[in-house]
Amino acid sequence: MPTPDIIEGADDARIAAWIAERLKAALTVTPEISIPEIAITVPGGSTPFPIFDQLATFDLPWSRISVWPGDDRIVPEDHPASNVGKIRARLEPVGAGIVPLTESITPPRFALAWLGMGGDGHVASLFPNTDPRTDDPLAVRRLTPDPLPPEAPFDRLSLTLPSLLDSDELLFVIRGADKRAIFEAAMRGESDLPVARLLAAAHQKVTCFC
Repeated sequence: MPTPDIIEGADDARIAAWIAERLKAALTVTPEISIPEIAITVPGGSTPFPIFDQLATFDLPWSRISVWPGDDRIVPEDHPASNVGKIRARLEPVGAGIVPLTESITPPRFALAWLGMGGDGHVASLFPNTDPRTDDPLAVRRLTPDPLPPEAPFDRLSLTLPSLLDSDELLFVIRGADKRAIFEAAMRGESDLPVARLLAAAHQKVTCFC
């Protein structure tokens, strides 16, 4: 695993600017004539949505960018717990293509896999009880967290570890000292949490805004 690049103290605007630059760079090396679009996978939860609001203000060729949730609660898109519904509301108006997860969908290689991390070390909806594997034969799994988070007590669809690792770059945005400590312990290989399994198998550049 490459040593993650830890960036401290960045606000939402700076993180959005960083993501915009990565998307511009990926589009530059992906000529429209050969590959018409790039893909990014993004997290749910409360942290990313202010960043999406900032990101939507950047002048990007959004029609060439498809946005995939890394996971979603199995609820209608207009439900308050739907990640894809909130992503769509923010990025579809500027022209991005929003791709809901299904159990049968085949994800592309992602230019950027942007992830959050829970206090139990889960990434996407790969909670510790789901025993995520880097050799998972499935690209997307239907999962039931245990325990169910009280703020979102729903089954989930989630990209698996191989799907997340099929990316040019990994990005984490983590808030709070407790989560940072869990992430840094995972970096050092001191746990077997989902985030540690992902990092141990990572071959690409990893950046963490903490």
